[in-house]
Amino acid sequence: MADNARAKKLADLIQVVVAEKLQRGIKDPRLGTHVTITDTRVTGDLREATVFYTVYGDDEERASAAAGLESAKGILRSAVGAAAGTKFTPTLAFVADALPDNAKAIEDLLDRARASDAKVREASSGATYAGGADPYRKPEDESDENDGDSPSA
Repeated sequence: MADNARAKKLADLIQVVVAEKLQRGIKDPRLGTHVTITDTRVTGDLREATVFYTVYGDDEERASAAAGLESAKGILRSAVGAAAGTKFTPTLAFVADALPDNAKAIEDLLDRARASDAKVREASSGATYAGGADPYRKPEDESDENDGDSPSA
């Protein structure tokens, strides 16, 4: 369990170092303010790190940012090694995070559900109940059935 905590701690450090280096240390125009580091995961042996990122923009900007991250991989790994102080600096692999795309797909589904609900609400406005407002049967009033006499047993 100590290894998992160590891997998590190193992953958090890598995320911070890479984000700061991208913001302040790398002058590549492909890696402007459009790249955001969302998560980092490190293997249990601390040899490999996967850095998840998102890019604000279209497909061309995403491809450009991916190429910029690949070219800056050595500089970023050196910065991680200097900050971590470990015997072995993990290799970095950059993966585009699918979270924004998934969130957009869910938002589109919710919009369709809202539109469908609005159609149902519009169709039901002004409608009346088929069997009356209260659909449940109730027993007749006992005084009407027996005219005041006691019930027969």
